[in-house]
Amino acid sequence: MHIPDGYLSPTTVAVSYAIMIPLWAYGFKKLKEKLDEKTLPLLGTLSALSFLIMMFNVPVPGGTSGHAIGTALIAIMFDPWIAFMAVSFVLLIQAVVFGDGGISTWAVNSFDMAFIAAFVGYYTFKYLKDKTKFAPFIAGWLSINVAALSDSIILGIQPIFWHDAAGHPLYFPFGLSVAIPSMMIAHLFVFGVVDGAFTQIVYSFLQKRAEQKIKEEVAI
Repeated sequence: MHIPDGYLSPTTVAVSYAIMIPLWAYGFKKLKEKLDEKTLPLLGTLSALSFLIMMFNVPVPGGTSGHAIGTALIAIMFDPWIAFMAVSFVLLIQAVVFGDGGISTWAVNSFDMAFIAAFVGYYTFKYLKDKTKFAPFIAGWLSINVAALSDSIILGIQPIFWHDAAGHPLYFPFGLSVAIPSMMIAHLFVFGVVDGAFTQIVYSFLQKRAEQKIKEEVAI
């Protein structure tokens, strides 16, 4: 799902940064308010897991890629703003150090995989947590698929608005009719399931660990 440099028009890049800079500024403020010595180790661990699972990229038709992201899990365990900032930072490291994604496309990648995924995952879980034990799975599955849809739409509109006089695309070459199906099929049936399972398994483990810790404290 990482969009590399050169796939988006300068106008798209400029607009994306204009939108994301205020969101990052507010997110940084929320991060400073909620982060402390007790929460930092867990956030660091979950961010590292997000980094790890995003490194397992599988090519998707059209030149981009698909993978799980783990954003929903961080949002559920902490807060959507904290998840947004954590995954944005993960994406920046991947772009700068590993060339996974791009610097010009960091804002768009963060909007999709960090911002959208965090808030969709968090509110999906919040709505379903008292209704089904599979709320973490659904939150993970839905979060990555809404993010993938946003990603495919942003890519798919590039040839519509930015092409030469002969109609040849200047940036991403495939329209919505190709971008959306190629991205969504892979995420609906593969990466979404992986992300949902990851969210369910790790959330259940952390909940059991927290419950065990409470029991030990009560016993003492």
